[in-house]
Amino acid sequence: MCTAATYRTKDFYFGRTLDYNVSYGNEIVITPRNFRLEFRRVGSMRSHHAIIGMAHVSDGYPLYYDAVNEKGLAIAGLNFVGNACYKGVEEGKYNVAPFELIPWLLGQCATVGEAKDMIKNLNLIDVPFNEELPPAELHWMIADGDEAATLESTESGIHVYDNQVGILTNNPTFSEQMFQLNNYMYLSVGEPQNNFCSKLPLKTYSHGMGAMGLPGDWSSQSRFIKAAFAKLNSVSGDSELESVSQFFHILGTVEQLRGCCCMGDGEFDITFYTSCCNTQKGIYYYTTYDNHQITAIYMHHVDLDGVRLTKYPPIQSEQIWQQN
Repeated sequence: MCTAATYRTKDFYFGRTLDYNVSYGNEIVITPRNFRLEFRRVGSMRSHHAIIGMAHVSDGYPLYYDAVNEKGLAIAGLNFVGNACYKGVEEGKYNVAPFELIPWLLGQCATVGEAKDMIKNLNLIDVPFNEELPPAELHWMIADGDEAATLESTESGIHVYDNQVGILTNNPTFSEQMFQLNNYMYLSVGEPQNNFCSKLPLKTYSHGMGAMGLPGDWSSQSRFIKAAFAKLNSVSGDSELESVSQFFHILGTVEQLRGCCCMGDGEFDITFYTSCCNTQKGIYYYTTYDNHQITAIYMHHVDLDGVRLTKYPPIQSEQIWQQN
């Protein structure tokens, strides 16, 4: 259960929450231009765009949850359980496993338009990374500073949707999520009008009543509505600090807290991390469930012409500034 978002001020920002009941050992990973990317059915890339993002590294391979490349193209993969469908190998297609999709696209594409061209001949194949890591059922948001798109592989095939709201959660399918926005067109950041009955002296008694009816639960459809409303009505300054702060506030509206979404056997969904990347500057910001201080990692502070991954374990414990 996750939420991904885009945000534009002077620069363009992309990030997500990762909500789950168990962690696989995430790290912020920089893949330099000359790290050899091996793919199961489409060969390898000896040279490619540099990439930064959150990943689980297994057998030396970065399994990215979300990432951005040095050109400013960003992708996040979110759970799409029950709807995702992967096929067998098909001749004449780019047969890519789901765990390979993010590095495969970010390694060679600079824009959403270029990614869309590659996706026209894409076939996502039902291939696990290994016996312990079966194919994850995912769909993806792909974005740059000019546009965003949602990629889904369902039983009916590959679908690419223009994502005008710059938000993605989980189920249902993206087209259904977008349709549900029609049910909330009455929401407003202003004061509501008395449309109930003109004969009754109804009046507001609190600020914020224009948004009464905005979903507040943690279901994926409700998070889509809430995050879209927050993002599309967001107002902030355009400095780096103001933009990053506002981005974390947007995703903060849909954070999962331990105890409110029970998975059974005493397990709960929580927001393991929230990310925000300035895609133009290659700065990856993050917070974790137990550390609300924003931490920044700069892609361009490492040797991007290298051949080895650079990994940073996230700071998990709370960082509290003692003021007196």
